[in-house]
Amino acid sequence: MRVFLQVWRQKNGQSKGRFERYEASDISPDMSLLEMLDVVNEGLVQKNEAPIAFDHDCREGICGMCGLVINGVPHGSEGGATTCQLHMRKFRDGDEIWIEPFRAKAFPVLRDCVVDRTALDRIIQAGGFISVRTGAAPDANQILVPKEDADLAMDAAACIGCGACVAACPNASAMLFTAAKLSHLGLLPQGQPERYSRALAMVKQMDAEGFGACTNHEECEAVCPKEVSIDFIARMNRDFAKAAATFRPPKARGGGD
Repeated sequence: MRVFLQVWRQKNGQSKGRFERYEASDISPDMSLLEMLDVVNEGLVQKNEAPIAFDHDCREGICGMCGLVINGVPHGSEGGATTCQLHMRKFRDGDEIWIEPFRAKAFPVLRDCVVDRTALDRIIQAGGFISVRTGAAPDANQILVPKEDADLAMDAAACIGCGACVAACPNASAMLFTAAKLSHLGLLPQGQPERYSRALAMVKQMDAEGFGACTNHEECEAVCPKEVSIDFIARMNRDFAKAAATFRPPKARGGGD
């Protein structure tokens, strides 16, 4: 099959970007979209032209590295799939495909379709962990967890941190990502001691990174490759409201105490 690409090219974060048109010929329908871009890049290198820069790693829908907006939709129109899981058989011969990076203030473009998503890492660094000593690994079922809580925690932990939710949101909000990371810890017994301090810290960092607020457009859930539910945002809002009203961080001990 043959398709035509309109690809966003941008030398670096300071330069002005533009769409450039390419033709991809002799493409197998069984190729992924990223494999098709590999073929296009091979042709560009042979012509001594700069290849298209795009993020990728595992190419198995696990790592969350791949992130392209395809025909206006983060990861493309194939629901519940990452960019690397989108195959060319989803397009028709002769189609024109528009490919561009995730767009958000907190995701500055580095080059072409590569953006800096380390803002999400800093949200995790602010509180997405358990620092309370839990000792050695306990025996199975020593800590009883209700099945409903365990299932919800696993659903939240499915988030791979790709940032598609941010790219799809009209406000460039990271609330689905942050809520998922808060919920998968806050639903389990080990996460309870720091539950509210974690909510305060991670939401504060999210705001500091320049992400927008949630206004319930639900675009984030629609494009999430792991289909994380926006119900977790409601849970995060409840935890944050309770924490803001009642939680007081412990005072540091003075030398004379």
